[in-house]
Amino acid sequence: MGAGSDRLVSGYTLSYGSGIHMTWVLGLTGGIGSGKTAASDYLAGKGIRVVDADVVAREVVQPGEPAWQALREHFGDQVLCADQTLNRAWLREKVFAEPDERRWLESQTHPRIRESIIRQLQAARSPYAVLVSPLLFESGQHRLTQRTLLIDVPSELQLSRACQRDQADEIQIRRIIAAQMPAAEKRRLADDIADNSHTLQHLYAQLDTLHDQYLQTAANG
Repeated sequence: MGAGSDRLVSGYTLSYGSGIHMTWVLGLTGGIGSGKTAASDYLAGKGIRVVDADVVAREVVQPGEPAWQALREHFGDQVLCADQTLNRAWLREKVFAEPDERRWLESQTHPRIRESIIRQLQAARSPYAVLVSPLLFESGQHRLTQRTLLIDVPSELQLSRACQRDQADEIQIRRIIAAQMPAAEKRRLADDIADNSHTLQHLYAQLDTLHDQYLQTAANG
């Protein structure tokens, strides 16, 4: 390949020049209420660099950013709170009720999110890095990773946890779940699956085993 190598990702290039460290990346995903954050926080506590697509998604729509401006022009001032930040509750209800608007929103935000994710993964210096994304497969972000891990829970437990955590009504949570890839399809695509239907200690025990495997795999390049 010459002095550097490029990895083409859905129209974007993850490029590493000569002498630049190439990080082994784990993609971590799961539906709303599955426990992705609990899993990623646990791995972060072990010194692993975590890049959270949800955090990046909030960063790219901060007031004044190009995506923020595009949303304001498209939806009008009703998409903004008094402090000019996005009215996320209004926007979430809007895009999950109207699929065309959801697709438009994704066309504005996903490319910018991907660019920021790539920069942060390139900068990681831990033994491996974790990319956390609820839409890992749907968005094509799994192509930025070497292996994928699904945090899995039964649908009814997922629903009850999400409702309790977000203080949202059941109908809204069901809409969000319906808009995501079916759990069975995620299980088919994921390289590894961790069951989070029991206690956190049960989840952590699975993550300990997987973490050791990822360390060894990353070290072997």
